[in-house]
Amino acid sequence: MRSIWNGAISFGLVSIPIKLVNATESRSISFRQIHTEDGGRIRYRKVCELEDREVTQQEIGKAYEDADGSLIPITDEDLTRLPLPTAKTIEIVAFVPNDRIDPLQMDAAYYLAASGAPAAKPYTLLREALKRSNKVAIAKFALRGRERLGMLRVVGDAIAMHGLLWPDEVRAPEGVAPDTGVTVRDKELDLADALMDTLGEVELDDLHDEYREAVEEVIAAKAAGEAPPEAPEPAKGGKVLDLMAALEKSVREAKESRGEEAAEEPAQEPAQVKRLPARKTARAAPKEPAGKKSTSTARKKTAAKKTTAKSTTGKSTTGKSTTGKSATTGAKKSTAAKSTAKKAQAKKTTSRKRTA
Repeated sequence: MRSIWNGAISFGLVSIPIKLVNATESRSISFRQIHTEDGGRIRYRKVCELEDREVTQQEIGKAYEDADGSLIPITDEDLTRLPLPTAKTIEIVAFVPNDRIDPLQMDAAYYLAASGAPAAKPYTLLREALKRSNKVAIAKFALRGRERLGMLRVVGDAIAMHGLLWPDEVRAPEGVAPDTGVTVRDKELDLADALMDTLGEVELDDLHDEYREAVEEVIAAKAAGEAPPEAPEPAKGGKVLDLMAALEKSVREAKESRGEEAAEEPAQEPAQVKRLPARKTARAAPKEPAGKKSTSTARKKTAAKKTTAKSTTGKSTTGKSTTGKSATTGAKKSTAAKSTAKKAQAKKTTSRKRTA
């Protein structure tokens, strides 16, 4: 790996000569601009505005544009003479726990390589000290025309340095979070935890750039004079209408993809994402009146009712008449019996008087 910066790590009174190399590389596919009519290459030329001619890279320098538009030339010698101890030195200023560093501050990553045999011993000393302390070193260094903040940590047997943004370069997350009041139930959190546990962990080495691979396939097909592969139809993602149903369905699908559905929940049916029923805010509407019945049917029913009523009335009258006759006969019998008893009593009385 080619070094991009040479200097030293200042560790108290210890100086460690090092070389700075890039720890990452871009694998993205780059495109060139062309003229669509004839396929001619489009290039940008560096032209001097005063002389109206193209200039080479060796003729190009730096300048600062002032507020009035005037340019102030700045040479590399001007930058090397800056009164900064970090111009050629990575100066360690503190050692802190790694959780003190906000990931938002993370910038480009570099490897620090020991420069020469004399640097091997102090380099190894700093590496082992970082390992044993479980801390990271915070340092300041100058690179590409400005002073930067860095974090040194151990990666394998090497020391890596992450460029850090200055704290005032990280924006506060104001206005990012939703301002609508939302209540999350414990059951919803339990389902979210279950989904996280089901998805489990992943080996980062198994992940790859599918977009880049697809672009490479298109390039290879067109280079061979073949038709590029067609994109598969994207999965239709339904709207989340019921959060609980969506979480349950996600957990179930994750388990199915891991082959756990049959063993754990064989009897459960797949969850369906359904729209929540609307709340009833008003009284139910009255039932609509049934349609009018035909006139003939109504007349038949009315006649049937009248016949039934007459029959019932007749029975009732007959019952009353019979009861009246029985009562009259009983009264007559009772009167005759009383008259016979009086006559018998009178005969007895007359007989007694005669005897006397």
